[in-house]
Amino acid sequence: MNLKIIYVGFLILVSQFVFAQEGIPIYSDYLSDNLYLVHPAMAGASNTNKIRLTARKQWFDVNNAPNLQTLNINFRTGEKSGLGGILYRDENGNFSQTGVFVTYAHHLLFSRDRTDLNMLSFGLSGGLIQSNLDLRGFDDPVDPDPVILNRVQKDVYYNIDVGLSYHFLEWYAHFTIKNILPTTRDIFDNNTPVKESNNQRRYIFSLGYLFGIGGTPWSIEPSIMYQATDQTQESTIDTNLKVYRGFDFGTVWGGVSYRRSLDGAEFSKDGTSVESQQLQYITPFVGVNYKKWLVGYTYSYQSNSVVLTDGGHHQITLGYDFGKRKERWDCNCPAVNSKN
Repeated sequence: MNLKIIYVGFLILVSQFVFAQEGIPIYSDYLSDNLYLVHPAMAGASNTNKIRLTARKQWFDVNNAPNLQTLNINFRTGEKSGLGGILYRDENGNFSQTGVFVTYAHHLLFSRDRTDLNMLSFGLSGGLIQSNLDLRGFDDPVDPDPVILNRVQKDVYYNIDVGLSYHFLEWYAHFTIKNILPTTRDIFDNNTPVKESNNQRRYIFSLGYLFGIGGTPWSIEPSIMYQATDQTQESTIDTNLKVYRGFDFGTVWGGVSYRRSLDGAEFSKDGTSVESQQLQYITPFVGVNYKKWLVGYTYSYQSNSVVLTDGGHHQITLGYDFGKRKERWDCNCPAVNSKN
């Protein structure tokens, strides 16, 4: 009976993770010139084509801690169309998922010429994802319990993301809906009490502006990003500040991001009193665009009173820009304006 209780408890915990991390987890990748990873409308939006590779590892002192790897490319094809593709691998303990996304974006230019950027973009991504749940090793080998499944359960499914982006000179805004289609995954055994909602829809809104400091090579970019999940009604907001310093070879940049959930989670330290805390991440980041290359590093620290470990989350981003199409826009807008 104890094994059954442990097994059911494990399934409940994993099902909550599976729901929360449907598709590619959204961390702070977008702050390292990697907006397409979050917003499909950014495929081909820049005046150069982009390749980005990320590797993220949480809690080096915890076995089987979450880790994520992504590889994406996006480029313009023709005057108004963009294409993109994403490969990713996400692991967390006994749960993992591998996926591929393909994107088409359409860009409407309202600008009279290259002196003023005014562009509205629409993006559509289709994804094919395989989820794996490894249940091996949870049973007692001496006295096996038939209710515990000693196998790896797999499920393949697909979904769609849509979004739009708007750039006007130094202003920008993005709105994306992920996992539009209701999808039920049979990754859990039908005989277990764990049932998963087929609604994994997530809404993401970003807004920002880049201020140039007149007469200097410095620029400052404040921005926000809001996320909300449909089924669980969970929401978070990122408040970001990014600073750029231009050089002849490219740009050095860095900043800090603060993520906070807008709803709390209840917990108890002594088993009697119940407290509540909200998720909080502090994320400093730094990087450089050297000619056509990009290197970035991100460190996230969870500043809650109750955490699994005091270790942080580390991420490396590598990038390469190629195939510059036209002259630069006459604006301080690095997301769509490659310097080299």
